[in-house]
Amino acid sequence: MKQYFFTGIRLTAVCTGVFMGAYSLLILAIAQAAPNKGRGEIVVKNGKTIGYKIEGQSFTQDQYFYSRPSAVTYNAAGSAGSNKGPNNPEYLQQVKDRLDTFLAHNPGVVKTAVPSELITASGSGLDPDLSPEGAYVQVKRIAKIRHMTEAAVTAIINKNIEQPLPGLFGTRKVNVLKLNMELEKF
Repeated sequence: MKQYFFTGIRLTAVCTGVFMGAYSLLILAIAQAAPNKGRGEIVVKNGKTIGYKIEGQSFTQDQYFYSRPSAVTYNAAGSAGSNKGPNNPEYLQQVKDRLDTFLAHNPGVVKTAVPSELITASGSGLDPDLSPEGAYVQVKRIAKIRHMTEAAVTAIINKNIEQPLPGLFGTRKVNVLKLNMELEKF
């Protein structure tokens, strides 16, 4: 029995050193070699930081693509979901209010055409991306307000679709900040 106890203690110490120490240092070294030293891609326009590619931001003006809602008002220090279940009456009311607001700002769009990502917050509350469908459903509103053709707005979306890495699982997505920066060029 004593033999197994000390073997277990040594194994725990070795695993702790490898997985907490060495692995953490390896990831830190890789991050330091990355652009911006692993702090994420900072988006700069006219010498001023306007956002981060890895963090969602609130876009509520009708001339921009709307972001995915956030349970933490896009505060990276408090990243979290709402922790409310799908049967919670307060949560259901919040989703209904978001859907009603979206439909009021996007006349002609039917409830069933609104992707769930536009009315539900992500698990982190910081999701910077939408599916292409989440962007396409907003085309009419943006084209009308910006006096652009729907084809021109759709082309902006198509140009900014990011594909999953080859051979890996994932979904197609578009970064909302990038889309809105593209709109500002017109």
